[in-house]
Amino acid sequence: MNRIMGIDYGDARTGVAISDLLCSIVGSTTVVPSRNKEKAIADIVRLAKENEVGQIVVGLPRNMDGTEGVRAQLCREFAEELKNATGLPVEMWDERRTTVEAHNILSQHNYHGQKRKNTVDAVAASLILEGYLAFRGR
Repeated sequence: MNRIMGIDYGDARTGVAISDLLCSIVGSTTVVPSRNKEKAIADIVRLAKENEVGQIVVGLPRNMDGTEGVRAQLCREFAEELKNATGLPVEMWDERRTTVEAHNILSQHNYHGQKRKNTVDAVAASLILEGYLAFRGR
């Protein structure tokens, strides 16, 4: 069985979460710089190969009313580029409120300033992946 990778795509940093082998929980997280999109994609391709990933789930930032804005279109384009670069199936997953939840989790654990900035995207990716894994498990 191959792992599933969750992605929280951002302008500066992209959070990456990878499931365990049973695809039941998040096994690891990291952040890759994404100001250079080609480098970010190359980093994600490398991580996917190293971790035997068989599927990718990219967070889709919808507005609270369910509509999609410019950011959602950027994420869809990024997902398509990942699909082409990895040859893996890529799904979109509604990520409404994941960044807010990630900030709340980090506040509860006393992560502030630079420490939070470097962690929030990985936590958001974990929340995206956890939501997808829970849905898939039903």
